[in-house]
This record gives sequence, structure tokens and C-alpha cells, in this order.
Amino acid sequence: MPDPFGRAVRDHHEDRRDGPLIQRDGAMTLEHPIEELYFADFDPGDDPWLTDALGGPLLDLGCGTGGNATPRPVPPARRHETVAIDASEHLVAVATDRGVADARVADMFALRNSFDRDRFGSALCIGTQAGLAGSIAGLRVFLADLAHVTTSDATAVIDGYDPTALDPDELLGYRSDPRPGIASRVFHFAYDGEVGTTLLFRLLSPDRLFEATVGTRWRLVGTDYGDEVHYRTRLERS
Repeated sequence: MPDPFGRAVRDHHEDRRDGPLIQRDGAMTLEHPIEELYFADFDPGDDPWLTDALGGPLLDLGCGTGGNATPRPVPPARRHETVAIDASEHLVAVATDRGVADARVADMFALRNSFDRDRFGSALCIGTQAGLAGSIAGLRVFLADLAHVTTSDATAVIDGYDPTALDPDELLGYRSDPRPGIASRVFHFAYDGEVGTTLLFRLLSPDRLFEATVGTRWRLVGTDYGDEVHYRTRLERS
């Protein structure tokens, strides 16, 4: 399967990227800011809302370049076992090279195939990739699988874009939806002549994400907006 996103990020990390990583939706294009998004310094001490919500063992879902799983900047009192997974072999290679002790290629939407029951005490899903579940029903299936591989007192942090707060013209690939609190985002990546598969993200407001937890073993206990559009939710097993 083509992976222009992962290949571009790996080339950037290895200082051999000579072209832009492009997001494309039809005739609309946007250069993806690799350095800014995936290689900025991260100090967990600056974000207690996040770090206080997570214990170990931690499952980092869609780890990308490993910024959230890299142990180097984490104070010793907050260090715990972390397993970082991503579907991209290129990104897992970058995460490993940056110091992630246990980075693996795995599908976050098929967790039961990779991990035993009750394996983790918390989970982190930052990067809006939970939206790739495609629907509220798909998100419920994902949450059920996540409950299977986490303990009965587990916590999780999941982020997303709030479609009720964003300007559609400011988000490439935006698609409206007649249902309140729901929208979609559709685009693909292109790099160095390689075109990736089309990605469909379902955008849910916090209220709709709360709706997705109904009937699962998770309850939404907190929401934090990093800006007016992007938010993170804290979930606890119930």
C-alpha cells in the first residue's frame, strides 16, 4: 500500500527530503508542515491535563514520530511502560530512531489481533486519527476493542476537531453533514510522485463523541480545548 505521508516524514527525519508533502482534495492543495507538527519539542510537564490522565502501561495509538512516547523528556516519576503503534512502517522506524523503546506496526482498529485482554492501564490517541473509524457506530466498535485491551480502571485521551466551531473554508477536505455536530473530512497525501489512498475522517463535536460512548465501557469525564476548534477528551472505563 502506498505511504507517501510516512515516507515523506521519514525522509525529513533522515535529512533527505527534497520535495513537499501535499494534502489534496480535488483541485485544492496544501503543503503539510512536517517539522512543525511532528518534530517540535514536547515537555509533558507543560501539559498536566494530558499527563495526569495517563498511567501505565500506556498504549499510544497512531504514534507517528513518537513525540508522545519518547521517554527522554519525561520526568522519572512519570515514566512507565509505553507501547507505541502505527500502521506506517516508515513512522515506526522514525519513532524507534527517536528513542521509543517499543514501537510496532499495528492497526489501531484491530487491537484484539495484537494485544491480550487487560494489557494496558491507559491509552492515548492524539492526531485526530480516531475519526478514521468513519462513523459513530465505527467509533463504538473501536472503543469496545480498546476496552478489551485495557484494565477495568483504565483511562484514555482522544482528540478531534469540533465541526460546530470550525470555519469550513479553513479545513481542507471539509464536508458538511445535515446532522448537528457531525461533519467529514476527505483528502489524500502525495509526495515525490506517490499518491496515497483517500482518507475519510468523521468529525464529531464533544456531544457527539459522548453519544458514541453510550453502550460502551467508557464514559467521557472531561473536555479540554487547545484552541476554539481542536479539543481533547478524557475517558474512563465504567
